[in-house]
Amino acid sequence: MAFWKRPGFQRRWDSVKRGWYKFSKNPVSVVGLFFVLLVSFLAAFAPYVAPYPEHAGRFVNFSEASQPPSLKHPFGTDVFGRDILSRVFFGFRYSLMMGVVVLLLVVPPGVVLGLLAGYYRGTWIDTVIMRITDVFLAVPPLILALAVCSVLTPSVFNAMMAVSLMWWPWYTRLVYGLASSIRNEFFVQAAEVAGASRSHILFREILPNCVSSIFTKMSLDMGWVILIGSSLSFVGLGAQPPTPDLGTMVADGAKYLPDQWWIAVFPALAIMITVLGFNLIGDGLRDLFALEEV
Repeated sequence: MAFWKRPGFQRRWDSVKRGWYKFSKNPVSVVGLFFVLLVSFLAAFAPYVAPYPEHAGRFVNFSEASQPPSLKHPFGTDVFGRDILSRVFFGFRYSLMMGVVVLLLVVPPGVVLGLLAGYYRGTWIDTVIMRITDVFLAVPPLILALAVCSVLTPSVFNAMMAVSLMWWPWYTRLVYGLASSIRNEFFVQAAEVAGASRSHILFREILPNCVSSIFTKMSLDMGWVILIGSSLSFVGLGAQPPTPDLGTMVADGAKYLPDQWWIAVFPALAIMITVLGFNLIGDGLRDLFALEEV
């Protein structure tokens, strides 16, 4: 029997179709999904869709420097003669990489710590984990990231590490609140009476009931992480020239405002579209999971 005709596959496929139907009921979220898919496509295939892919690296052409938007260069060129549209396409790569890598680094430890603190609420485990979390949450995220980056060599990798250091407590706090309430549910008590292990209770009973909230926060945080990463690059603590990072491009273009406005405006619009897309998707997922819980 073909795999697509098996009952298990059919149930999962029907569940996907129902989820898409509920998600598509919010047209704004669909627009956000379109933005994210477009940005992801341009980032993945930047060497093939960019009109001048060689302009993403060390390239200088002063004969075409500071040209306004035209058919040849739709976003214009910068002071070195590099095509801004091509550099924006490659800049999407670094922005998405920042968001994906940071979330991959912070979500697992944040979720595990939140589960432990929530399940063992009232014990020394809860006290130690949540007091450390409160210390990190007491410092404004951007200030903490700037402090960490300022003592490290400016680079994309160090910017990711700095943002990761400041972001995990938010997932610990979120999962802590969820796990604290779920631990008193009857199905958790039934698993304890049946002799289930602590790992089974944490990851097979409690965690699945937190997944919807975690996914919603991840989609919203993608936009925030990209924005924080761009802010670090804007002040010179992220990706360094000639890397086509969007934040760095905005910082370089800000020097020539308002005469050569296109150098800063188009990279800034690229950041806005990316962040807006993830935020709209997050709103759609929140509404979707809220409907499923009802």
